[in-house]
Amino acid sequence: MTKFAYINNQPFPIEKGETMLSFLRRNLGKKSIPTLCDAPNLEPFGSCRVCSVDVALQQDGKTKAMASCHSPVFENAFIYPDSKNIQKLRKNIIELVLTDHPLDCLTCEVNGNCELQDVAAQVGIRAVRYPEGANHLDREKDRSHPYMTSDLSKCINCYRCVRACDEVQGEFVLNMAGRGFDAHIIKGFDQSFMQSDCVSCGACAQACPTSAISDVFESKSVVASSEKTRTVCTYCGVGCNLEVSTKNGKILSIQAPYEAEANGGHTCLKGRYAFKFYNHPDRLRTPLIRKNGDLVESTWEEAYDFICSKLTEIKTNFGPDAIAGISSARTPNEENYLMQKFMRAVIGTNNIDCCARVCHSPTALGMQRAFGTGAATNSIEDLNHTDCILIIGANPTDAHPVTGAKMKQKLMKGVTGIVIDPRRIELAKYATYHLQLRPGTNVALLNMMLYFIITEDAVDKDFVDNRTEGFKEFKEEILKLDIDQLECITGVDKHLVREASLAYAKANAGMEFHGLGVTEHSQGTFTVQLISDLAMITGNIGKKGAGVNPLRGQNNVQGAADMGAQPHQGAGYYDVTDPEINARYNTFYRSKVPDHVGYKIPEMFDAAINGSLKALWLIGEDVVQTDPNTQKVIRAMNNLDLLIVQEIFMTETAKYATVILPGTSFLEKSGTFTNGERRIQRVNKVVDPLPGTKSDGEIIVEIMNRMGYPQPPYTPEGMLEEISQIVPFFAGVTWENLTDNGLQWPVFEGGKDTKMLHQKEFKRSSGKGKFTFINWRESKEVETHGEEYPYIITTNRELEHYNCGTMTRRTGNVDILTEDVLMIHPKDAADHFIEDGEMVCVESARGKVDIKAFITDEVRPGVFSSTFHFPEIMLNNITSDVHDSEAMCPEYKVVMCRIRKSKGKFKTKQIST
Repeated sequence: MTKFAYINNQPFPIEKGETMLSFLRRNLGKKSIPTLCDAPNLEPFGSCRVCSVDVALQQDGKTKAMASCHSPVFENAFIYPDSKNIQKLRKNIIELVLTDHPLDCLTCEVNGNCELQDVAAQVGIRAVRYPEGANHLDREKDRSHPYMTSDLSKCINCYRCVRACDEVQGEFVLNMAGRGFDAHIIKGFDQSFMQSDCVSCGACAQACPTSAISDVFESKSVVASSEKTRTVCTYCGVGCNLEVSTKNGKILSIQAPYEAEANGGHTCLKGRYAFKFYNHPDRLRTPLIRKNGDLVESTWEEAYDFICSKLTEIKTNFGPDAIAGISSARTPNEENYLMQKFMRAVIGTNNIDCCARVCHSPTALGMQRAFGTGAATNSIEDLNHTDCILIIGANPTDAHPVTGAKMKQKLMKGVTGIVIDPRRIELAKYATYHLQLRPGTNVALLNMMLYFIITEDAVDKDFVDNRTEGFKEFKEEILKLDIDQLECITGVDKHLVREASLAYAKANAGMEFHGLGVTEHSQGTFTVQLISDLAMITGNIGKKGAGVNPLRGQNNVQGAADMGAQPHQGAGYYDVTDPEINARYNTFYRSKVPDHVGYKIPEMFDAAINGSLKALWLIGEDVVQTDPNTQKVIRAMNNLDLLIVQEIFMTETAKYATVILPGTSFLEKSGTFTNGERRIQRVNKVVDPLPGTKSDGEIIVEIMNRMGYPQPPYTPEGMLEEISQIVPFFAGVTWENLTDNGLQWPVFEGGKDTKMLHQKEFKRSSGKGKFTFINWRESKEVETHGEEYPYIITTNRELEHYNCGTMTRRTGNVDILTEDVLMIHPKDAADHFIEDGEMVCVESARGKVDIKAFITDEVRPGVFSSTFHFPEIMLNNITSDVHDSEAMCPEYKVVMCRIRKSKGKFKTKQIST
């Protein structure tokens, strides 16, 4: 039955859980009630009382002033939001606030249009009766940070920055010190931004109503009068929405829209601040062709003629399979779709791959075997409905920061946390259980968990009996395992594993997340299958707050795979070897499409070295820096007759190119990205492409037409229409119906999307999930090189940089994190007489690198960890080309090595920002 409350004696229906403020704003408009301490992404606080309203229990009854932000609306409440009493109260509150704030806020151009000024105008203040600055505290400005500045002389002690740091990011850097008139905001132990533990997310700057803490830009008044464009972040797979402010074709700042479903008013420092690479002086601005050994400038026409002539020549003389393409998990769906279409329909080969398959192919294959689909089963919003979070092989606060912050908030509030990782990542500090296993033993540890769930009778029997198959055989094999042996293999106490297993099994809803620490192993696919087994055996599939949810490392990893940028599956994950599917592609593309599986990226390198692959077209991937066994990759690049590199900067790979085509960044193009929760979102062009550059979609279409294949001019709307006809889970997607927050696939005709998969049945032919037993086996890397190279090095990422750092090293992020370092346990450092900060030489069977030692107990003895953000280090000189046995994902996480002090000194070169 509908309940009503009254606004100025008019009835309005009440919605469940509403405060008076949300009730009033829903019915009167967002700006109907002024506030200062309130913000859309913060919990109600009630300190400023500017939002006060008069409330009575009956019409024309006695009223009481109440803060509407934290007062629940109740049935038959009579609310008077603008009574004379309330108007007087609000005006007096703001006058008092302004006495502790520079009075020029009301007129100052530099700080104009701040929120406090808006509120003052809304309550009718043009001047203040009280003495100027009576309680005002002068504070020194903090200009230590490349992105944020503070002038706390303007602070009104509303606590919004403190609460944003606590409630949104969970970092607790900001706090209030002193009492009464001496109360003031401090950072850390009264430090500067750069000295404190600030992670530079900017939540405090976005929350501040007075510019006491603000982004570093010209002025708020300039930003306020700018044009604003909604788009999607180019970095990780969280898919944060961004509101980009521009003026005269220049980007001024980026904010996070509060109503964005993916990120709800929050970003990390990369999304909010690391955008100035878009017009960096290093941007490629003209095509280059190698002549007499040197790359020289050319026109687009000359570059196109050269490419088309060489591709035609190679195809004619050596066949279409002598040509391959590597698409990009960084570019929109539409451009990935075009690239795979070009390779299949124009060239006639399935030699198409991308980072989506390289990094997360074990996820797709493992989940497809178990569930029938290889994508996240649930939405990130389900964190609000879970009571157990299992994180395996992922470091979300660094690699997926906005989702990581949400997890951190839940763990701090008592949700059970289980972290399975060789490193003591940040979330391990808040988790209930940290299972710190030896790298490469994921399968062994998951088998231990499954063993305890079975032997302790914690199986969800109804789910297993009704919705799965293969459990009887699976159980028989699990019960044969020697737990003591697995304890020795993993290095994790079996009693701790038992406790964690039962905590997950007995939770009402357990939500699993995994990343590259699962997939980048020789048993990566098998690990994903066991994670799926773990979810099914406990019934954690098809319900809120549960599921198997891969964390995607790049912004469009999910979308690139969806679009068919992989050698064994075309657009929509159709098997390219299936005759019926092949016939469908032939008809749809009006061209003969090959019916045999093409080269995966490692096979492309092998084929280039042995001479069978002659040409490679590569978009937005720096394989020389990011792929394993760097020297082998370089040999492959050097042995090609034609290497086309489509890029925005001169990368390590581009240095070996025959032709370089200057592409555009995400800020200069339109299309769609699909984030890790299957959310298809619009990317809207913010600024025009730099002169001399073209979008990847435009380039592909122009070459398709030059090679005789008629393809309409590139538009995201047109490409989405074509995609919706061949990709079944895009059937209901149009540019218009995506609106601001996008849709989660599968999207059915009419635009209805899907928040959760497998609610009633799985997508396998039987409709049931499949249990599969897998036994652990040692990596070939350990078997072959473990005796000579006794230490394990595993790779990781840091918050400040992104993959090979091509973009972030050309922003202020390089001032925050300046170099790659090697994490080494104090015991290992002592064994080799290594001091913190000394240069060390790390050597594997492939080569060696010199890198600075960082001594920390975040890693266990015998295990090192490092990043590959800086090309001066080139860590992948030592990584191996061992791959996942099923999907050929590189095993970055287990590299056998040895260590010694470095003989020479080494410095990291900085790029000017």
